[in-house]
Amino acid sequence: MEALVFDRFGGPEVLQYRTLPDPPVPPGHVQLKLRAAGLNFADLHRRRGHYRLAGAAPHIAGYEGAGEVVALGDGVEGIRLGDRIGFADVPFANATRVTVPVDRAIPLPDDIGDRAAAAILLQGLTAQYLVADSAPIRAGSRVLVHAAAGGVGQLLVQMAKRRGATVIALASTPEKAAIAVAKGADHGLTYDGDWAAAVRDLSDGGVDIAYDSVGTTLADSLAAVRPRGTVVAYGTAGGDPPAIDPRQLMEQSKAVVGGDLWDHLDSRAGRLARAEALFAALRAGEIALPEIEVFALSRGADAHRRLESRGVTGKIVLVPDGAG
Repeated sequence: MEALVFDRFGGPEVLQYRTLPDPPVPPGHVQLKLRAAGLNFADLHRRRGHYRLAGAAPHIAGYEGAGEVVALGDGVEGIRLGDRIGFADVPFANATRVTVPVDRAIPLPDDIGDRAAAAILLQGLTAQYLVADSAPIRAGSRVLVHAAAGGVGQLLVQMAKRRGATVIALASTPEKAAIAVAKGADHGLTYDGDWAAAVRDLSDGGVDIAYDSVGTTLADSLAAVRPRGTVVAYGTAGGDPPAIDPRQLMEQSKAVVGGDLWDHLDSRAGRLARAEALFAALRAGEIALPEIEVFALSRGADAHRRLESRGVTGKIVLVPDGAG
């Protein structure tokens, strides 16, 4: 198989495209011929050495994608050769052969393409649990979305609006704020100046829920929510969050809730139900696919550079060389 790998941590230059032995197919697993793989900021963090990686080098990047089943391990039921499968949390995905545990395999319906699945699964399932589980949005909720022009941010805006919320979008530039407004946000703000005060002004004293993926903004997010409001902290794209004094929470009955997708994808049945709900929302036009930028797997280093540029407002998808 061909794979995008790295032997040491560092910048995009450490990525290499190599030929490696095909992986085995253990019992309870299926092997896919990769059709598309989604690129995420977590892939950058892994390449830089911010996460602990299993196994020895060379490390294969990636963990989200879609492909066709070409081999079945012992004991596999309900999946056949030729089936199309998507996945959101399977390591070593940036290779032309990917081995997927059955409990993480998501069968793809005919109307969900491979590149669409690679572009929507991880970010869509993340936005889905944030609005439905971490801090459920109800009609009339006032909601703040950080990094609202990003992949998860755009989906959060759309899902919140479908639930009847008033949405305030935060982004790094006016142009990105305008993207969030085009997706349905009622107001678009940038991080310039006292944005927490601006949020309070726009929401009659503060929002009910703030979805914060930045990390360093946690204290300001708390200042932007009203008494009895909730901040959902689900990322640290801008750096580690500051320490919070519990007395600050007690004084105004505010809450900080952590969010992590893997805690919600805790069973095969639950994973399939969440994926089907996501596909149904896409099918019904309740959410839209992000704009997809395609790179050949052999150009993975260029794809990483593109994502690091912070100019991407859609989704980067890697495809096997020659796939077009």
